[in-house]
Order: sequence, then structure tokens, then C-alpha cells
Amino acid sequence: MKLGLKMAENRWVEPILAALVLLTICHTIWHLVTYHYLPQPFFYEPGDAWMDWFNTAYWARDEGTYDVWGTVYPPLSFVFFKLVGIGACYPGAEGLDSRDCDWVGAIVMNAWCLLNALIFWKTYRKHDRSTALYRAFILAFGMPMADAWERGNVIIVCFTCFILAHGPLLKSAKLKWLLAGLAVNFKVYLIASIVPYVLRRRWRWFEGALASVILIYVVTWGLLGRGNPVTLYENIVIFSQPMQATSFLDVWFAATYQPVISLLNGMSTFPVMAILGSDRTEILIFLLPLITHIVQATIVLAAAAAWLRPEVVPMYRLVGLITSLAIITSEPGGYTAVIVLMMALFERWEGIGRRIAIICCYILSLQYDIYIDPLNPQLKAGFLGGQPVLYQYWVTVGPFLRPGLIMLIPFSLACVTLRAVWLDIRAQGWRNRYRFRYDAPLLTEGGAKQSSIA
Repeated sequence: MKLGLKMAENRWVEPILAALVLLTICHTIWHLVTYHYLPQPFFYEPGDAWMDWFNTAYWARDEGTYDVWGTVYPPLSFVFFKLVGIGACYPGAEGLDSRDCDWVGAIVMNAWCLLNALIFWKTYRKHDRSTALYRAFILAFGMPMADAWERGNVIIVCFTCFILAHGPLLKSAKLKWLLAGLAVNFKVYLIASIVPYVLRRRWRWFEGALASVILIYVVTWGLLGRGNPVTLYENIVIFSQPMQATSFLDVWFAATYQPVISLLNGMSTFPVMAILGSDRTEILIFLLPLITHIVQATIVLAAAAAWLRPEVVPMYRLVGLITSLAIITSEPGGYTAVIVLMMALFERWEGIGRRIAIICCYILSLQYDIYIDPLNPQLKAGFLGGQPVLYQYWVTVGPFLRPGLIMLIPFSLACVTLRAVWLDIRAQGWRNRYRFRYDAPLLTEGGAKQSSIA
């Protein structure tokens, strides 16, 4: 009876939230047609659309990939881009011409995004048919993935491997190991996504995925001929240094508060004090790092609790929590929120913590921002609109709100995990009476069985 009431309650909540996301997508399309560029919070250089894809494709054919460009991408990305583009479009100088020439790369990039949408729908449909359409829609076309699409970032390809490796569509463990290895070799920080399998005592899965990571790296290193471990490690160390925001543009679409904290510390010419006042600025300088550390500590505590009672914590939640920890500890870009959203959207609409996380997913998917104050407009080159544009910059709420929502998702689910483990310990004592198996049915707080993901 209680489950029926919860389903009835959610019958209108998620459709309305999905409709709001659709409304903002319509606004984005209208803005592009009217002003010939995408509105904030899309990237602030309208002439640079898709260039993450084509710049990477250029450096796949240039010997200075690691020592000149200083990339943190393992060799797999460059081997991939060599296979999906027209080599003749990448002459001896980096530039925008390749984007207009390499039509194969453009088709592959856009087709891959549509393929992801289909995979998302099939994944969530297998997990929960009642919410599959809404959740797949916001994941495929919401702001994080739309931003990755506009940038043409390699996360488009990486995310396909990630969701197939950790989702319910595939049954073969060996195939999942391969896909997990591919995901990590596309985005290094996703090494965190295989750690949760240790917490669930899935040693063979962890060892298989780790072996896949190493094997794919060695093979693609040999194929590319550059990208040795020492150079890659040095580039990662340099890249992981705290970000120094020099203007408001550096906080445009971030996943963490690192750029905002740098901006508040007065490391830019942007008049933060004049807008917020010295008292508010000092409070934020103290508060924002504190919030980040609290979230990180809560996730670590939830991981420790999951080690004690792995049978009460779903695999998808563990993967989401540990991967979120890696994301909010670094600054990999706002589009990486799509990974946080993907795992959180496996949660059921029940309890306070899970509902908060799901609602945050919908809010983060809105292709909209709240404008505070206009900045000087600038004449910019355009690409998607096909002509130069007069770009109107704004100070917006998003850079200050979005990282908090990204952190609120794993924080809420970490609290749900801690409560579930505590209830289980209170019911049966510190000694676990269950003989846990990695493929055993998972238990919710009420003791009801639910299926396992991955």
C-alpha cells in the first residue's frame, strides 16, 4: 500500500520536472535562432563550439601531444580520434579549419550523442520502466550532456563505456571489464569508479577491470607511440594544481567551488568585493571550502559503512559516491556532472535523501541560468549560428549554485547509506549474520529485496 502511494505521488513530480527541462531546451533553441549563439551557461566563446573534439583530433596527429600540449588524456583518446576523422583535414598548424573540413568527425560526434540517448533509455527502462523516459531524457539532453555536446568533449564517448560497464544492460563480466578499462583510459579520474567493487568484496571484478585498464593503456601507448607513464603522470600533477580564476569566465560552468574560491580570494580583476561586500566575501571564503570538506568526509564515512554492510548498499550508489568524490575533489569541468546524475538516477523515489538527489538531478539539467548583472557585450565569431554575434555576458547565479547542487547529490545519498547501515547494525548487531555474496539480492532499509545493478 505504501509503495503504491509513493508511485502515485511520483506520477506527476518527475513528468513536471522533465517538462521544465524541455521548456529550457526550447528556450535554448529559440535563443540560438534569434541571437545566433547559445545562452549562458553554455561556453562563453560561441566560435569555439565542438573544438574539444577537433583540437584533440589535431593533437592525435601531432608529435607534441604530451610535451607541447601537455594533455592528461591517455593514448586511447588519440588512437580513437585517428580512426574517426579525415587525416588530410589536419595539416601542420592547429586551427578551426579542421572543423569545417572533417565532416566524418562531425557526423561521428553527433551520431554518438544520439546513440547515448538510446542507451540511456534502454538502461533506465530495464531498471524502472515508470521513470525511464523522463530520466533518460534529462540525462541525454539536459545541461551537463548538452554542454559536453556543444564542446564536443571526449566524455561523449567515454560515457557510453561508463554506463555500459556499470549499468544493467550487459551481463558479461568480461565485457564490462573491457568497457570499464576503456572509460578509465578516456578519463583518468574514472579510475575511482572501479574502487567500489572492493567495498562489495567483488575482488575478481576489480582485478579484471584493473587489468583491463592497464592492458588497454599499454596497447594504445604502443599504437600511438607516445604517452609514457612518467610523462602522463607529470601532466596530471600539473593539471591537478588548484585552479587560479583570473576572471568571471573561469567560474562559468564548473563542477566544484575551486574557481569561485579563487575568485573570492582576489586573484582576478573581477570586482567581487564591490558586488558582494567584504563581509559576505569573507564568509564565503570560509564557508565554501568547509562545505566541500564536509561532503568529502561524509562520502568517506558512507564508503566505510558500506564495507561493514555491503548487502544494504546498491552497487550503483557505491559507484556514484566514489566517482563523485573524485569529481568534487578535482575540477574536471561542469559537464562531468552527467556522471553524478547517471548513477543517482538509478535511485527509487522514496525517502527524503533520495528524493533530494533526484530533484537536484532535474535542476542541474535545466538549460538556463538566473541573470544578475550584465557585463560588456563583445563582438564574437560564431559557429552554430553561422555568423558573427554580439555576445552579451552576464553575472549569473549558476556558478555559485551549481557546484553546491552537484555536491548535494552524493551528500544526500551518503546520508541514506549511513542510515541504512545503522538500521541494519541496530537490527542484528555488529556481527553480520548474513554470508554476503556479490550477486546476492540487495536489501533496502525496510528489509525488502531489490535487484542489483552491475
